[in-house]
Amino acid sequence: MVRQSTQLNFGDSRQPKTAFMLYEKIIEDRGSKYSVSLGRVESSQEIKNFLKELKQNKKYAKATHNSWAVRLAKDEAIYETKSDDGETGAGMVILRVMQKENITNCIVCVTRWFGGVKLMGDRFKHIQDATKYALERIP
Repeated sequence: MVRQSTQLNFGDSRQPKTAFMLYEKIIEDRGSKYSVSLGRVESSQEIKNFLKELKQNKKYAKATHNSWAVRLAKDEAIYETKSDDGETGAGMVILRVMQKENITNCIVCVTRWFGGVKLMGDRFKHIQDATKYALERIP
């Protein structure tokens, strides 16, 4: 579900230029491993295509969680959507970082492979750090 944000697009946002970038195993904690991917998207079909491309790799299709968020700029408004993929609250963490960094026309997906030990609140820090890691690499 895509919802319209109350934010207006003033044209000063940063956007990725590439359709798909992947940074693997950037965080490891107590057996859990995190990777992050991002890409340029401008429609719901491009969001689906991005996720399909990511999950073509079987290890990502079998990951415990592929949590993601999207911000699209269209007609001077910003539209946002997210998915926790079973990692409650993860999509909102990703989205908040994207909002703070003023990123649009972008999807960020944080992938986690559960290592057998619950990380409690540390998982949110790892999701935030993975998102920042990817966004810092947008030219």
